[in-house]
Amino acid sequence: MTVMMKVFQVLLLLNFVWTLTRGDIDVSCQFGETCVFPCRFSPGHHILIHWHLNLTVQVHSFFDDQDQLGQQDQQFKGRTSLFLDQILEGNASLLLTGVKVKDEGRYQCYTSTMEEDATKSYVNVKLTAPLQKINMTQTKNLIICSSDEIYPKPHLSWSISPPSSRTFQNKTTVQKTEKHLYNISSSLTLSDSEEDLDHICTISTPSKQRRASWRRRHSVTIISGEATISCSALDSSLKGLSLVWRFNQREKIVTKNEDDEHRVSEEWKQHVKDVSESGRLTLQHLSADHEGTYTCEVSNDGDTSMAQISLRLAEGKGEKLVFLSEIRDIPPCSRTT
Repeated sequence: MTVMMKVFQVLLLLNFVWTLTRGDIDVSCQFGETCVFPCRFSPGHHILIHWHLNLTVQVHSFFDDQDQLGQQDQQFKGRTSLFLDQILEGNASLLLTGVKVKDEGRYQCYTSTMEEDATKSYVNVKLTAPLQKINMTQTKNLIICSSDEIYPKPHLSWSISPPSSRTFQNKTTVQKTEKHLYNISSSLTLSDSEEDLDHICTISTPSKQRRASWRRRHSVTIISGEATISCSALDSSLKGLSLVWRFNQREKIVTKNEDDEHRVSEEWKQHVKDVSESGRLTLQHLSADHEGTYTCEVSNDGDTSMAQISLRLAEGKGEKLVFLSEIRDIPPCSRTT
């Protein structure tokens, strides 16, 4: 066999492989959004276009210069369209609205014209329902970490900072919804002595990871109807972060968005004396009705840091106001595990 013949065979093999794979494209679509599956062909007359999912499910057809949807699978009814004004230019791309988990798979784009033989190209469609935010609450001796409507299936883990040799009991459940998305929740059992430890919950998917931390602080005493509670002992600015102060987990006191605009709820306007740039909250005109748990939540780009502080009335007079100068908490944008 001559050298020229060997070169010809190699070129023929490379051309064959390219012909098989040139149409394979990976497309990532977000749940509930609109997605485009690209497909190009050589323009001509009497254009025929067929889109199929996994070779068997009919998605969309076009011939005789119009859409032909009589045999379209019920799954795609009212959700598909072609770019009709661009078909004559060789664009057979498919637009799919309201993307669902069931839409994942390998799509075949089959095209032919009077001038060109049939060509096939393939689009591999993967779906994501991005992990947006972790919700963290505390009930009695449990911290509950959760997030809803995620895809693909997420993973959850717990860690402690600073590292501790103690063992912590946790229970994680993953549920699949009717939309084939995942809800994940995990509870961590606390002991009464756990103070100044960050309990960090991390939820991750192949493309994204979010963290939320929770810490129980030393209690603060109400003196002469006033008290000051802090999110950070460093009093570092929370510019660009969002902040929420709550009373007994549910009742909002103050909110601050990422644009640094503070809003005090109507019920707490007479009690909020000041909110500093670091999120330190000074309260006034407090009574026994305001004894309870105060929670500070600081978040940045989906990561959340929470601190829980108890307020109690002073037993005697003349006591000094307790400041949380010993707290070592750092907002989530600068904290490292």
